[in-house]
Amino acid sequence: MNLAWRDIRYKFGRFVLTCLGLSLLLAVVITMAAMNRGQIEDATALVRAIGADLWIVEADTVGPFAESSRIPGDTREMIARMHGVAEAGSITLQNVQLDRAGRKVRLQVVGYEPGRPGGPVQIAVGREIMRSHYEMIADRQTGLKVGETVRLGRNDYTVVGETRGVVTLSGDSIVYVTLRDAQRLQFELTPPAARRETARGAQREQTNLVNAVVARITPDVPSEEVAEVIRRWKHLSVLTDQQQQDFLTVNVIERARRQLGIFMAILTVVSVVIIALIIYTLTMDKIREIATLKLIGAPNRTIVGLILQQALLMGLASYFAGTAMVYAFKAWFPRRLVMLPEDIAALFGVVVVVCLLASVLGVRAALRVDPGRALTG
Repeated sequence: MNLAWRDIRYKFGRFVLTCLGLSLLLAVVITMAAMNRGQIEDATALVRAIGADLWIVEADTVGPFAESSRIPGDTREMIARMHGVAEAGSITLQNVQLDRAGRKVRLQVVGYEPGRPGGPVQIAVGREIMRSHYEMIADRQTGLKVGETVRLGRNDYTVVGETRGVVTLSGDSIVYVTLRDAQRLQFELTPPAARRETARGAQREQTNLVNAVVARITPDVPSEEVAEVIRRWKHLSVLTDQQQQDFLTVNVIERARRQLGIFMAILTVVSVVIIALIIYTLTMDKIREIATLKLIGAPNRTIVGLILQQALLMGLASYFAGTAMVYAFKAWFPRRLVMLPEDIAALFGVVVVVCLLASVLGVRAALRVDPGRALTG
């Protein structure tokens, strides 16, 4: 006969309500862990989507994501001619905001040269950009569909393809256009502004600028060797693909990740306290039953097993219910949630340890019960 299970069946309604409350608390902890992983995925999504070996940016910068970077457009030809470079492409990055269905939508426009590195590696729906102007590839998060027309700047663009999961550091959606269209969007003045600049005698600003050049290296040449040559002789900054990802995750989003980690630690402590109070309350409700067990000669391990089993059953039931809730509703969250198997396993271990620690208070109270209380009113 399992005393813990019989006690749960006797007070099943209270057990279910208790597990429901704990599952909501644990769901918040699991969500924060998934948000932490999601931030890493969002921060490196565009870098991984481009799939470059080297990022060449303005000298003494770590652009184009963390700092402003502008280099001449002909830098790509110079890099492409270097030994070890298989192919190279220029890209620009620009944040825009457009009105869609009565609401403001923030986008990052990536300009690239079709047929060269810098564009989307994989198209989920539709096709690549074929025309030199006015075609666009959008991520599914934008809500834009293939065939839809979007106005950017002074021109209309037709969506010809969709990507999946390519977003910015802040979780904003990304769209791709040709490099020429992106440069025009970034530098072209409206007619009134152009007339004003002409009237004041201002020189026309150079528009053949890009934010970075991305390169893929031949397999037989080390990437760092090519990067060192570019730094020394071309006077540009170079980051490898891994350096770019490490910089984004360690430097750019580190503060936000630490803040989430602190909240997770606080909620874990709160979970310990709440479970401890619940177990203690359940133990105090069974004082006469525990005293009766002692009176008839039940060993302490039986009483300890009763409390530990109830704590573990309550904690594990709440954990699985909380995990199921996060999986069921993660598509509704505005930011990406990433739940890796190792994170789920680690949280499972944390819940087990938390339940064992929280049951100490109830075990201590049960072991101090006087058997004589079974005979009192």
